Amino acid sequence: MASLGLLSPEFPSSSLDANLDALAAAGVASVQFDLASAVGNTFPVELSQDTVDAICAGFSERQLTLAALSGTYNMIDPDPELREAGAEGLNRLIALAPRLGTKIVTLCTGSRDPESMWRKHPGNDKPEAWADLLVQMEKALRVAEKYGLTLGVEPEIGNTINSVHKARRLLDEVRSPHLKIIMDAANIFQRGQLSQMRKVLDEAFELLGSDIVLAHAKDLDQDGEAGHLPAGRGRLDYPYYMKLLRASGFDGSIILHALKPAEAKDSLAFVRWAAPTGYLPDRQGAQSGP
Repeated sequence: MASLGLLSPEFPSSSLDANLDALAAAGVASVQFDLASAVGNTFPVELSQDTVDAICAGFSERQLTLAALSGTYNMIDPDPELREAGAEGLNRLIALAPRLGTKIVTLCTGSRDPESMWRKHPGNDKPEAWADLLVQMEKALRVAEKYGLTLGVEPEIGNTINSVHKARRLLDEVRSPHLKIIMDAANIFQRGQLSQMRKVLDEAFELLGSDIVLAHAKDLDQDGEAGHLPAGRGRLDYPYYMKLLRASGFDGSIILHALKPAEAKDSLAFVRWAAPTGYLPDRQGAQSGP
């Protein structure tokens, strides 16, 4: 059985406790956590044992699972110095992850855009971008292997890994058991493909379904760019997406995002409705589904 979760930065709060209280109140079991929600920085230079203990206790007291740590930086930043600074921060985060009780760190494969790691850029498809990504990925994987962690990459139309085919190519070239996929069906539709929704989803799961370590749930209203809507507010065929997740054998955390705190409960209820019977628990642990 899979579980539902939320992304911590989408619940901006004055403190760690306030952040976790808001997440727990929404009725989820898991969280994709950004350390900025605890200490104001995704890649802190150091994290005291007291802070580590406070984060672990906060999750335990609210019966929340820290499903993954957000470790995103621009892995193909056009500025080499910024790339290296991001890599150093990611290495620190990977080393922290076991102390915080998680084995997954999420990545952003980046963009050549100098202002946004999530924005399309013509340079994202050039061989030089691929080469830079492989360098950064291989360095990160050496550290992940040392700490027994899994790194998750997400096919995202604004990134250098902007298709499920490129994601498959990356997995095949790197050939590391420590690199897996974050599946977000709202991020994979190239321009003109929404009319072929089930065909596109089938292909995505055929190529990547056996390598999914984390799933995302949001929605989209147009193809050719990543979705930015709460689940249930757009055009994605959610019952089919949930059916494919279950058929792939994925039983991890499905993280909802692209929503405001006030939208969380409705979006969670929609995803529970869309899921096959028995695939997700309701907020109190009973199985639910259409």
